Order: sequence, then structure tokens, then C-alpha cells
Amino acid sequence: MKKLFLYILTVFLFTVATQQVHAQYKTALGLGIDVGNGDTYVGPQLKHFFSRKDAGNVQVLFADHVVVLGADYSYNAPIQGARGLDWYVGVGPQLSFVDHPYGGDKTYVAIRPALGLEYKIPSAPLAFHFDWKPWWNLTNHSDFEGGRFSIGFKYTFN
Repeated sequence: MKKLFLYILTVFLFTVATQQVHAQYKTALGLGIDVGNGDTYVGPQLKHFFSRKDAGNVQVLFADHVVVLGADYSYNAPIQGARGLDWYVGVGPQLSFVDHPYGGDKTYVAIRPALGLEYKIPSAPLAFHFDWKPWWNLTNHSDFEGGRFSIGFKYTFN
């Protein structure tokens, strides 16, 4: 599993380094916070635009006894008349590694759709996002958590 993740991360970073993009920014590195029903997860995230409208986002989130690896594709578009403000819609897979305190460690596979807003401060290398990001767990007693949201703070690179 670790080799597969490192391979995917290497391919993604190579692709990021070789792309030409005309978005508000090319790449951003920051902090993601996932809140809502249940635990709060916090960790680093990286977003990269492959074109003005197409972006990829990867994150590693942490909570008590949980590590979450996620990757998303998003379609991004500007909101006319609101400089620096974009809306986006996306989806991606997620793996959660849970170390249950009473034994029985488990890995969960989920799909996470997202619908949100991102604001890039035009005069500074900073961006913020807020989205609705429900959690659809596909394994280990499949369930759907509609009350999940993501907040992010990023430093942008052009």
C-alpha cells in the first residue's frame, strides 16, 4: 500500500512540475480542516491547476487514532464580478486508516464529492476555501455522512 501511494504521489508531483497553467495560481500548499458530524480532521493539503478549470488536490488528514489520505479532481470557474472568487465541484477517493483503541484496526474506502467556494486574495499569495464535502463510506458497514465540511488555508505559488 505504501509503495502504491508513493508511486502515485511521485507521478502527481512530476505532472505538477511539467504543466503550464493560466489559473489564478498554479499550485498551493496549505492546511485543510474537515469538520462536521463526528471527528475533526486536520492536515496538509496540496492543490494544483492542470488548466484554468481543472485541478487536483491531495491531502493527509489526522484525528485521534485516524489517518486519512485523499485525492480529488475539481472543476473550477470564476464568479463574474467577484475578482478572486471561484466556485468548484469535484469528487475523489479517500482511504482512512483507523487504529481502534480496543483492537481491530480497519481501513475504510470512501468517495467524497465536493461543492465549494475558493477565494484567492488578488494582492497576496493566499487563498481560502469552504466546501460541503459529504463522506460516503463504501466499506465496513457502508454509510453516508451528509453533514461534513472542509475549510482550507493555502499559500499560493504562481
